[in-house]
Amino acid sequence: KDKLRLAGAVIRSDYTDRRRLDDCMNYVLYLLAGTASGVIAGMGMGGGTILIPVLTLFLAVDQHTAQGINMLAFIPAAVISLMIHRKEGRLNVRECAPLILFGITGALAGAFLALMIDARLLRRLFGGFIVILGVIQLFSSFNKRKKRKEFK
Repeated sequence: KDKLRLAGAVIRSDYTDRRRLDDCMNYVLYLLAGTASGVIAGMGMGGGTILIPVLTLFLAVDQHTAQGINMLAFIPAAVISLMIHRKEGRLNVRECAPLILFGITGALAGAFLALMIDARLLRRLFGGFIVILGVIQLFSSFNKRKKRKEFK
């Protein structure tokens, strides 16, 4: 009987240690994903392209929740980035007013649409969007190189 108790204690201890390691690794992943998405967002490239895949693929967060977390993480990053860009004189709110107005309208429509879409489909749509962006960037860089060679 004592051997069974000892074995049970060892198994529980092992489980607790693994759980602590998992929690620590998750914390590190959150830190790295948050930092990377903040840097990307600060550069104006959309931190969600980093944050959402990390949340869904490595931290097992469902797609809807990951997109909500992304929106919440975006707010402080956007505010700080806007303050810096404004200080540098890179913002003209009057010229951006139509974009801001239609962006708000599009965000409302997109948020309600995302709530109506199944999480698996939403995940596929997001993945497809990231792939399309990657392909566009790839061909854009090839076209720029080609134009530079022709210009010389």
